[in-house]
Amino acid sequence: MSAQHQPGSMRPRTIMVIDYGVGNIQSVANALKFLGYQHRVSSSSRELASADAYILPGVGAFGEGMKNLRRLDLISPLGEQVIGRKKPILGLCLGMQLLAEDSAELGFHKGLGWIEGHITRLPASPAERVPHVGWNNVSVRNQAPLFSRTDAEPNFYFDHSYQFICPESYVAATCDYGPGFIAAVQKGNIFGVQFHPEKSQNSGLKLLRGLFHHLGIRSISNA
Repeated sequence: MSAQHQPGSMRPRTIMVIDYGVGNIQSVANALKFLGYQHRVSSSSRELASADAYILPGVGAFGEGMKNLRRLDLISPLGEQVIGRKKPILGLCLGMQLLAEDSAELGFHKGLGWIEGHITRLPASPAERVPHVGWNNVSVRNQAPLFSRTDAEPNFYFDHSYQFICPESYVAATCDYGPGFIAAVQKGNIFGVQFHPEKSQNSGLKLLRGLFHHLGIRSISNA
């Protein structure tokens, strides 16, 4: 992580919620507003450099998400900021899946490739239906920074049919639904959660607060 984003440097910074046409944007913005963070919503590649951190939300299909990122010319400029300048990014649900190398959802689609791994369909059974929709506890494997302020087994809201398969070294949390799946990943300045923190009430707010505090991004309401 670059010195610009080292914990302890607590000047006001801006979080950009990337709007690439896959919904759920307002819920994320509302959570950041409630927590008092300086933020804005944008779909402009020209505005990426002015932000200090990013949230990549999303619901829907992997292929459509990547198509929209390409259409808006966001992939290369965002990669320059996240990979080149090491600015932090948090992917939510589909946004987490787009961090992977590729997906088998409705065909084969290449992802951003920022975390080694692949997206595959969740296995279904009579006891565990797919899509997986509802509240479940997660088992934390790596507490800091995503789960630094949550309970030991926090409860989050899920809504998905596909899962992230990646090396164990990137797994921050798992969920026991069905045979189990990866619920959160992290690799350096890149973070992703399969659930929706913006819809997960106190647990989701604690996760966002813990992550951004670690990144040195303070609430402007507490300035």
